Amino acid sequence: MIVLLGVLVVVLGFATRRNPLLVVAVAGIATGFLGGLSPGKVLAAFGTGFAGSRAVTIFAITLPVIGLLERYGLQEQARNVIARFSKLTTGRFLTLYLGLRQIGAAVGLTNVFGPAQTVRPLAVPMAEGAAERTYGGLPERTREKVRSFAASADNVGLFFGEDVFLAVGSILLITGFVNTTYGTHLEPLDLAMWAIPTAVCAFVVHGWRLLRLDRHLERELLTANAATAEVEAAQ
Repeated sequence: MIVLLGVLVVVLGFATRRNPLLVVAVAGIATGFLGGLSPGKVLAAFGTGFAGSRAVTIFAITLPVIGLLERYGLQEQARNVIARFSKLTTGRFLTLYLGLRQIGAAVGLTNVFGPAQTVRPLAVPMAEGAAERTYGGLPERTREKVRSFAASADNVGLFFGEDVFLAVGSILLITGFVNTTYGTHLEPLDLAMWAIPTAVCAFVVHGWRLLRLDRHLERELLTANAATAEVEAAQ
C-alpha cells in the first residue's frame, strides 16, 4: 500500500500547480523507490516507458507545421469557411465536431483529430467565427468559454469513442487481465459492444450541452452589448 503514496505526490503536485512533467517524474521515482527498486531499475523503467510511448513525441513535428500554417492564414481561412454556412452556429458546429471525433476514434483514427492538429488551428477559429458572425466582436471571457467547449468536444469524443475500437490498448488490457486472472474467455468484441451504449449516451449528453452553448452565448453577449450601448449613450 505504501507505493500508492506516489498518487499522493501527483495530487499534491497538480493541486499546487507545479509543472506536470516534473510532478509525474517525481511521482514515478518516488513510487519506484517505495516499491523497493534500485536507482538503476527506476531509470530502466523510465527508458522502457519512453521507448514504448515514443509516439507521444510526434508533437515535435506537429507543432512547427501547425505554426507555419497559422502564420500563413490557416485560422483566417477557417473563419471564412464557417462564414459561408449561416445556419451553422457555434453549438451546432461543435456538436458536429464531437460526432466526427467520436466516429473517428471508434474506427481507430485517434490521431486524425486532436488538440494540437485540429482544435487550436481549425475548430476554435471556426467556432469563434460562427459566434462573431452573429454577435460581432467577442469579449475575451467569451472566447475562453468557446475554446474550452471546443476542447471538451475533442476530449469527450475521443474518450468515449476509442473504447468501441477493438484494438485499443484499454480493451486489450482489460481482456488480458480478466482472462489471465479469472480464467475466463472474454473477447475484445464483447467489451466493444458494451461500450457503444456508453458512447451514444456521452454524445447525447455532451451534444445537448454544446447546443445549449448557443443560448448562453446569446444571453451573455446581448447583455454585454446592451451594457456597452448604455455606457456609450450616457457619454
